[in-house]
This record gives sequence, structure tokens and C-alpha cells, in this order.
Amino acid sequence: MKDLNIYEEWGLNSESEVFDFLIENLKDSIYTWDYFVDWEKIRNRVEDLEVELNMLNSLIGKDSIEDKFLELVKEYPRVKKVLPLLIAVRQNKLRKMSILEDPKEMESEPKRNYFKIKHEIDPETKEELLSFFNNSGLKEVLQEKDIKSVQDYYFGIEVGMDTNARKNRTGFLMESLVEDFLEDLVEKNDSLEYICQAKKETIKSKLNKEIQIDESNRKFDFALMNKESGELFLFETNFYSGGGSKLKSTAGEYQYLNNFLKNQGLDLIWITDGKGWNTAKNPLYETFLNNDYVLNLEMLKRGVLEEIILKK
Repeated sequence: MKDLNIYEEWGLNSESEVFDFLIENLKDSIYTWDYFVDWEKIRNRVEDLEVELNMLNSLIGKDSIEDKFLELVKEYPRVKKVLPLLIAVRQNKLRKMSILEDPKEMESEPKRNYFKIKHEIDPETKEELLSFFNNSGLKEVLQEKDIKSVQDYYFGIEVGMDTNARKNRTGFLMESLVEDFLEDLVEKNDSLEYICQAKKETIKSKLNKEIQIDESNRKFDFALMNKESGELFLFETNFYSGGGSKLKSTAGEYQYLNNFLKNQGLDLIWITDGKGWNTAKNPLYETFLNNDYVLNLEMLKRGVLEEIILKK
């Protein structure tokens, strides 16, 4: 831990007191209302498929629905691309899956190319499409009028599928909160410049700083350059609302990353938060002692970045 004057101003006079402050000020939540559903993304996806979805409305409640289904996909092949989506599966994922046609036989074979728009509807393809139409349950849903609009039904599917993205949105929320502090700092100081999602190449091209990385795909949430001092600060951010064994390894990873960068004369600022750390205090404390800067949002709110980056 780097000893900072601001810690003394907060009445914290030892490493353990600073760590206790960090733990005691972990946040319960950083969630905003847009964490739950990304409505704009869903609207755009539904709008992109509006024509194909509405074509499928012609099958609702129809007799001889299998024949009409085949006629539809033959005349309008683009309809095929929305079929997997109607059972809440992305086409590229379904294509990789082997599905048991007969569970008793326990034999499966991936035959999913028939969703491609340009795939010719030959007898084998017809058989595969009908198998999907029947076995997936779509035929029954449409024939029994369980839904009134395929487009509205698909809108609901996208809402459900979007919940899988919440974990990623937590990371984006944390990054957004930290970026607010960086923007405020940079606006007040012409000597500072930062970039987001900073890879080795972008750090070189935009900040004119050459660094070594430990992984070919490594990118930092932020990189900030103090042009007066020539110092480069690399930021990693995350939020953990729940605990788990992963947190121990996470703390170890940031300890390793800090040492790797420090050997190059670079500073890592790790900003992490969330009550999940209450279940992994010991590994977090080890990294806190090893690294110069392990911070949470409350510390940022109280101005710790100004002292670290501007040496004030």
C-alpha cells in the first residue's frame, strides 16, 4: 500500500485502518434501472427482423400448417433465419449443438445448416425444417393460437435473453462510474489524457508510451497519462455483489499484474467494490498490502485520485 497524505486527513494512520475503511465503505449496489433490460438494443433487434416476423403471422391458427410453413420458407427464405430465435437460441449457437432426435437411441447429429438463407430447400432440408417446426413446439404454439403476434412474442423472448447480459452490464456500470471521476479530473487538468479499453497498441499510438503486456489480448479499462510527469497509470475496475471462491484468485491475479507492471515503472490502480469482498477479506488484504493502489468508489469520491495522479 502506498502511504498517502489523504489517508491521514481521513484519520487513518495505519495500513490496517485504511483497509478497514475500504471494507467498511463497500457498496451494496451500483445498479441503475437500465441494468435490468437494454430496451434500445431489444427494439433494434426486433425492428431488424420485423418483416420476417410478420410473415410468420400468416401461420397462426391455420389448417395444413406444415404445408403453409414449407411454402412460406420456400418463397421467402429469409424467414428461416428467425426460426431459432423463436425458441430463444441464437442461430450460431444452435448450429453447434447436437440434438437427440430420439432420446432412447441417445444418438445425435448436428444438422443445422438448413437455417441459412441460401440453403436450397431440397427433400432432406424439408424434412429437417419440419422436424424443427414440430419438435421445437413452434407448430403447436402457432396452430393453437397461443400467441397473437409473432413480433410481440419475439420481443418478449429478447427481453428474457437480455437478462443473460446483466453480468456484463455490471462491469460496464462500474467502468462508467469510474470514468466520471476520470473525466472530472481531466477537465480540470490540461496535463492529463486518458483512453478507454486500452490495448498495448492504442497506448502507444494515442499516449506515445511503449509497454509490455503479459497476455496478447490484455486490455486495461483505462490508461491515463500525466504529460507533465510522463507517468502512465493503468486502471482495472470491477464490482462484486456476491462472494465466491473466484474472489481469492481475482485478488491474486491483480497482485501478479501489479508486480508485472511495476517492474516496468508503471502504476496499476485497481478500483474494486461490492459487498462480495466481505467473503474474501484475507486475499484482498494481501493484495492491498502488496499493491500501491487498491481503491473503492468511496475513496474516489473523497478525492484520492487527485493526490495519486497529480501528487497533490
